[in-house]
Amino acid sequence: MRTPLVAANWKMHGTKAFADQLLAALAEGLASDECSTSVVICPPFPYLTQVAEAGSSRLQLGAQNLSEHASGAFTGEVSAEMLQDCGVRYVIVGHSERRSLYGESSALVADKFAAAKGAGLIPILCVGESLEERESGKTLDVVAEQIAAVSQLNLADTWHNAVVAYEPVWAIGTGKTATPEQAQEVHRFIREQLGDKGASVQILYGGSVKSANAAELFAQADIDGALVGGASLKAEEFVSICRAAG
Repeated sequence: MRTPLVAANWKMHGTKAFADQLLAALAEGLASDECSTSVVICPPFPYLTQVAEAGSSRLQLGAQNLSEHASGAFTGEVSAEMLQDCGVRYVIVGHSERRSLYGESSALVADKFAAAKGAGLIPILCVGESLEERESGKTLDVVAEQIAAVSQLNLADTWHNAVVAYEPVWAIGTGKTATPEQAQEVHRFIREQLGDKGASVQILYGGSVKSANAAELFAQADIDGALVGGASLKAEEFVSICRAAG
C-alpha cells in the first residue's frame, strides 16, 4: 500500500528566522498521531542544514534542484553528493518553473533524475502541461514524453525509490486547480506509463493545492499526496493539507 506523501516547496522564500518559526510550528502541528502522512520540506539551498538540524522526526529534508554533473567547474551548481552530505533525502527534478524559466529540457531533467538516483536520493519528477497544451488536447502526449525521457535511460530499478508529481502548469500559482476528475485521469495515465512499478509509485498532485481542496483531491484513487507551493509557507494551512492526506 502506498504511503501518503506531502512535499513543501518553499521556492525562493524565507529567511533563517522565518524558517525557524515555520519549522517549529510544523513540528508542533504534526506532532500528534492523527497524521500518518510522510512530510518533506524543500527549502532554498542556504537553509538545507537548518532544516536538517531542526531535528523533527516528522519532517524529511528535500532539495528544489540539483546539477546533472557529479562535480567540476560549474559555478553556482549543487551536486547530488553535496545534497546527500547535507542530509537531503528527496530532490525535486523538472519543476515546471525550471523547465519554463530556465529552459530545462526533458533530456536534461532525465539526466538530473539519474544523478539523484546514482547518489541514493529519491527524485520527485515533475511532469505536466501548459494551458495551451491542455486546450489543444495534448496533455497526455506531453506527460508521456516527459516520463519516456526518464524511462529511456534504462536505469536499474528506474521507478523504485522515485516519486512523480503531476503539476498542470496552468494551475501553479494561479489559484486555478485541476478538478479532481481531471487530476485523477492524468494520475491514472502516469501510473500506466510507469509499467510494472506503477502500482507502487507515489504520484503527487501539484497546482494551487490548499486545505479547501486537498481532501477532495486526495480522495481520488491514484492521487497519493501533493507537492505544495505557496500554501506550504503557512503552517496551519500546510498542516491541514498533510492531515487531509492521511
